[in-house]
Amino acid sequence: MLVHPQFDPVAIQIGPLAIRWYGLMYLAAFGFLWWLGRKRIAQGLAPITREQFDDLVFYGVLGTILGGRLGYVLFYKPAYYLAHPLEVFAVWQGGMAFHGGFLGVLAAAALYAWRHRIDWWRLMDFVAPCVPTGLAAGRLGNFINGELWGRPTDLPWGMVFRGAGALPRHPSQLYQFALEGVLLFVLLWWYSSRPRARGAVSAMFLIGYGAFRFIAEFAREPDDFLGLLALGLSMGQWLSLPMILAGILLYAWSQRAA
Repeated sequence: MLVHPQFDPVAIQIGPLAIRWYGLMYLAAFGFLWWLGRKRIAQGLAPITREQFDDLVFYGVLGTILGGRLGYVLFYKPAYYLAHPLEVFAVWQGGMAFHGGFLGVLAAAALYAWRHRIDWWRLMDFVAPCVPTGLAAGRLGNFINGELWGRPTDLPWGMVFRGAGALPRHPSQLYQFALEGVLLFVLLWWYSSRPRARGAVSAMFLIGYGAFRFIAEFAREPDDFLGLLALGLSMGQWLSLPMILAGILLYAWSQRAA
């Protein structure tokens, strides 16, 4: 049995200014995306220039933050925030949802593509392989904070988390780090290294993320205010199923249109 290191969530304290690890992980996520995107541009694998990509990253930051927050509000606690509408803006209290952030990024990229007359599918195919490293950074932030822990387990690497009781639990944040972050990055970077049909790389991202998230959710403790939903699946699993289906349909369409 292991014990979570109980890191201080504040990485740097300068007087009243506190810089938290989770915020640094968001910064690292966008830094990795920017670096990898510039690398793909240098390899001739992008439909945009470096200058356009710098602007696109700004759109992506806004889409991630706004979409992630609204996704959490609408998918996870709609009744609570309907009764406490001003708390929608209290982002310092936590509450971000990947699926909402994902939709926010899609909307931001669609707006950017429309304004600059860029093929949206080619743009998404360019961005998709750069995303998993950011997901890995986010899951590492969850682990540092000791949040979103897993279900109880008797496996040797089971870990006791502060606030989760005395039972050892799956370090599910690290499972998601490995699956949604590292493994998905390796697969997408390899798959996108050769010319693919329009939309195919995006389809593989949808299928890969949806499948890995669905699997990891079996080890993750469901949100206490939701529990397990229909068929014994978590909210994360129910939100991942449409991603997998959309990815399969998009891949079939991309192959027919090639």
